[in-house]
Amino acid sequence: MKNRLSDRLQNISYSQTIAMSAKVRELKNKGYDIINLSLGEPDFLPPNFILNDAKKAIDEGFHYYTPVSGYLELRKVICDKFYRDNNLKYTPSQIVVSTGAKQAIMNVLLSLLNKNDEVIIPSPYWVSYLQMVKICESNPVVVPTNMKNNFKIYPEQLEKAITDKTKLFIFSTPCNPTGSIYSYKELRNLAEIFKKFPKIMIISDEIYEHISYSSEKHSSIAIFPDIYNQVITLNGLSKAFSMTGWRIGYIGAPEWIAKSCDKIQGQMTSCTNSIAQRAAITALKANPNKIEYMIKEFKKRRNIVLDMMKEIKGFQFNKPNGSFYIFPKISYFFGKKLYKKIIKNSDDFSDFLLEKTKVATVSGSAFGNNECLRISYASSEDKIIEAFTRIKKVLI
Repeated sequence: MKNRLSDRLQNISYSQTIAMSAKVRELKNKGYDIINLSLGEPDFLPPNFILNDAKKAIDEGFHYYTPVSGYLELRKVICDKFYRDNNLKYTPSQIVVSTGAKQAIMNVLLSLLNKNDEVIIPSPYWVSYLQMVKICESNPVVVPTNMKNNFKIYPEQLEKAITDKTKLFIFSTPCNPTGSIYSYKELRNLAEIFKKFPKIMIISDEIYEHISYSSEKHSSIAIFPDIYNQVITLNGLSKAFSMTGWRIGYIGAPEWIAKSCDKIQGQMTSCTNSIAQRAAITALKANPNKIEYMIKEFKKRRNIVLDMMKEIKGFQFNKPNGSFYIFPKISYFFGKKLYKKIIKNSDDFSDFLLEKTKVATVSGSAFGNNECLRISYASSEDKIIEAFTRIKKVLI
């Protein structure tokens, strides 16, 4: 049957984060006590003021198709949000609301990319960027970064990677999987490179925008006027509002791109869930300080993870300032025998932790760095402490 599948499908891989989650569910169903530090899903409930307005939307009859790009009221609220939080000016015609940030990215890629176009992706990168580019039959150009520079791309690296085939650059800030945040100055330096190449578009994935522990305010690369028309600013409600299953993502983009995304989405899913859209209006109207309690808890959990990792020889790490991930280097264990198993790479190490400690993580290979491991601290404090107690026990 395999030869009946498209070349496009055979050229991509399953999401390793989703695969690990499936493995965790299977083990839990068999009765194992698994602590899942693999999934980027907050353990909080969405705030009550959002839930109440979703219920209200049901009672008020918002059950029907909406415009493909989303309710006009929601798109206006997104424009207000972009101006309030990011000092970015968009109009409703520049906004497209999609069924999650994944669809929003895919809409953009399908709008822009042709076969053999090149897309520059700094690694470590979010697991789906690479595979999405491959779906479009384009070529990902991966630019490695390192812990010394907090896993951020240098302007010199960026310029060196650009060729006459480069069509797009995609990155996240705060970053999944590293938690790194690009400062205003660092974004300005990258913008200086991009303005030399006005045909290159930029996807700035800012879905972790509010999950920041930095003293510096979040900056969007679209804030620089000389490259504003090159930038697609991506965001959503899954992370900061703990609304992963509601599937609301959105973009602010040049109008010609927004129209293209509307065209593609109209042939794929049409509009996003109407009740989720009404809830999104409420969420995005709210002052971000309404979710500050979550951010404070995430910061506390991050510090617990950092303190506990200090006690485990072989974990090398930096101090991330955003998202809810830590990306430690664990290559110290490569070539070592742990409980009769030779650890060859991060895949082996992640499998070892799951087998011996019943703690689920994700191998760094999924994110373009085989020396590291992604650990999510979106779980409760108690689970995090128990997870690292187990890990410490088998590694020390």
